[in-house]
Amino acid sequence: MAAFIGWLAKSGVDAKNGLEQARTNAQHAKTALQQGKSEDALRFADHAQFHAQEASDATHSLPWTVAAFIPWLGSPFESGQQISDVVLGLATDVLRPAAEAGTALSPDRLIDGSRVDVQLLRTEEPKLSTLAEAATSLNADAQAISDPRFVSVLADARSQLQEQTAEIAGLLDNTALAARLAPPMMGADGPRTYFMAFQTNAEARGTGGLLGGFGVLRFDNGTGTVDTLGTNTELDKPFTPIDLGSEFEQNYGYANPFGDYRNSNMSSHFPYAAQIWKSMWAQQTGMNVDGVIALDPFALSYMLGAVGPVTLADGEQITKDNVVELTESTAYSRFPDDQVARKQYLQDIASEVVKKMTSSVGSPRALLDALGKAVGQGRISVWSSVPAEQELLETTPLAHIVPDDAAPYAEVVINNLGGNKMDYYLEREIEYVADRCAGETRMSTVTVRLKNAVPDGPLPDYVVSAAGLNPEIPIDLPSGTMVTSVRLLGTVGAKLESALSNGEKVAVATGVERNHPTFEIQVAIPPGQSGELSFRLSEPASPGKARVPTQPLVDDVQSVISVPECSN
Repeated sequence: MAAFIGWLAKSGVDAKNGLEQARTNAQHAKTALQQGKSEDALRFADHAQFHAQEASDATHSLPWTVAAFIPWLGSPFESGQQISDVVLGLATDVLRPAAEAGTALSPDRLIDGSRVDVQLLRTEEPKLSTLAEAATSLNADAQAISDPRFVSVLADARSQLQEQTAEIAGLLDNTALAARLAPPMMGADGPRTYFMAFQTNAEARGTGGLLGGFGVLRFDNGTGTVDTLGTNTELDKPFTPIDLGSEFEQNYGYANPFGDYRNSNMSSHFPYAAQIWKSMWAQQTGMNVDGVIALDPFALSYMLGAVGPVTLADGEQITKDNVVELTESTAYSRFPDDQVARKQYLQDIASEVVKKMTSSVGSPRALLDALGKAVGQGRISVWSSVPAEQELLETTPLAHIVPDDAAPYAEVVINNLGGNKMDYYLEREIEYVADRCAGETRMSTVTVRLKNAVPDGPLPDYVVSAAGLNPEIPIDLPSGTMVTSVRLLGTVGAKLESALSNGEKVAVATGVERNHPTFEIQVAIPPGQSGELSFRLSEPASPGKARVPTQPLVDDVQSVISVPECSN
């Protein structure tokens, strides 16, 4: 018996050391893959495979296997076997072949100057899809690892492995998805054209900001060019509406979204705005684009950080550090009464940035990191007119959609009602709290705090006035007041119990968007003041992780979510 216990103890030490080394090297391999360092990824994957095999040998040794069959006491040993099996599979079936594929898909090979090698992506797509499927399967195995109960070391190892496999599965799934989407969308099968919208989030709209300018982005076999840069006022035809359904008409029809570019993107569901812009451009020019791409000054700043600054004709330098302030604040002070000159200035900036982006990009890795950061913050949105491509896009953050599933949901959508640029100074706090999962429904509260942080000192009337309000409405507001629509999209099936504005009951306009109930309150926040809205809801105890999408405005919002996840 003593020999058996000693053998078991040695197996435990070997398993622990092997698992720790394998997990560490697996994490290094994943990081190297993300950074495009294929040789490093391959080296770390080999190390992970070696140590994972050590752990597997230890946990499948005779004493360990015997111990695993002991009722109740054997649970940690069974968990240890499951953990080592997943780690070995991760190293052997996912990380090593992913590193080998990464040699062909490193950013330096994929991007040559300003051209993306879409044919290489297409060639490697089957291999990447197979890897993604393997990673997804291993992730499912990891999530199913049994509870080791009283052995905390194994419990921690299980949690770390589950997190690690989920990250790797997500990385490979996104890579495979890019390999399916990028070639056709970037012109591998023939030229593509896209309406490219520049959003000004100093004036909030559902998808981020007001449509401030536009361009036409063309792709031909991976090479991108941009032309026809223009200002929003050039969209001046008497546009014929398109049919986005009765629900859209009920929610937004009053604002003439099909004919007035200023109200074309009040909904946060990007495909609505994209289809409207595509229709406007077709009616304006006769060109039917293949899709729509939207971005904002923050996305431009990240890209400038990767490709370097640009210089305007007068010598002014536009950098990653000043492009947001210049386009969202300084331009209005520099041209307080001359909209034509201001729009031309903004167009000049966009033109120079575009030229830089479509010439040699310098570091492909840095550019991909910049694009990834912008996508992660919702600052780049993409819609395709090809249904199969759009279906794939809607599985990614690029689509910027309002999902139509039943999982817990709280999306706060800000729309500027004053027709000014005060949202450059808006600061938001969002909190979503729900009771535990007991019964078919539960109570939840969504709290929204807004602050008007406009600085003291004079600003142009174009920035601080409320010229967008109906002049027939008898309301007198101090200069610099934010007049804002705050719209909450709640969990499917949720019902409003009460709504408070600064502690007082307030009227709420209700509706439905993509199955989500909507609750809208209009507020006015004078300079330097704050306000708080509270929505008390009764909502279904639906399964799924709670989501609180962040509308991409100027401020950085870290939403507070305290919503227990319910099971089926």
